[in-house]
Amino acid sequence: MSLPDKLIVCLGRTLSGHHHDDTMLKQELPPEVDGFIALPVRVDLGYRGIKSDDRGDQIDLPTKKPRKSQKNPSPEFSVEQKAEKKAFSQVRIFVEHAIGGMKRSNILVHAFRNRIENFEDDVIGVCAPQRKKPLRSKPL
Repeated sequence: MSLPDKLIVCLGRTLSGHHHDDTMLKQELPPEVDGFIALPVRVDLGYRGIKSDDRGDQIDLPTKKPRKSQKNPSPEFSVEQKAEKKAFSQVRIFVEHAIGGMKRSNILVHAFRNRIENFEDDVIGVCAPQRKKPLRSKPL
């Protein structure tokens, strides 16, 4: 989870290999736990199952492009859907920039060969963008 100023506010556990986003979310925050009830949440299409888990009414999911078929050989979005996707991506880009900022640390880009248990979680925490300005501008 990230804020518009690229500050990472929540990191999940680091897992090796390929895992679906929705499956990892269910492991970190089971559907029984009401973690998203009061929060407006915007997710990408990797979390398509989040709506069916009753995680709250304020979950925004982008529209998926229709499949190409014989009846619809060149599927296109409507004008309203295009505008909705553009607005969604303009908000979502902050999260992508925060992830890209983490990848500037070369240790996250290359194969991780350290064998210390849970050390990769510590490395991710160090590489996550830190708040540049203090929360309070005036001294106490």
